[in-house]
Amino acid sequence: MDHTHQESPSNVQHNYTEASMQDLMNRLSRIEGHIRGVKTMVEASRPCPDVLVQIAAVRGALKQVGRIILNEHLKECITRTAKQGDLKTEIEVLKTALDSLF
Repeated sequence: MDHTHQESPSNVQHNYTEASMQDLMNRLSRIEGHIRGVKTMVEASRPCPDVLVQIAAVRGALKQVGRIILNEHLKECITRTAKQGDLKTEIEVLKTALDSLF
């Protein structure tokens, strides 16, 4: 089964495979747990360096999710758009998205 994701602002449909969707959901669930852990650490007044290490781990995990989604986009959406002929617009949309990511 494919999962369809509507992307903004280009409204290009992306179909994740079941395995890809499951991998992303697992990663995001772990990140969610790490965020709760950071909140608990702050509430417990844990040492700042410990909290910062956990924040760095969350940022690294989010960065990896971003890379996976970017790779999916390049592999599927850009390739499909190139075949359909409106590559310039899709590249501009991607640039805008990357500007917000970095």
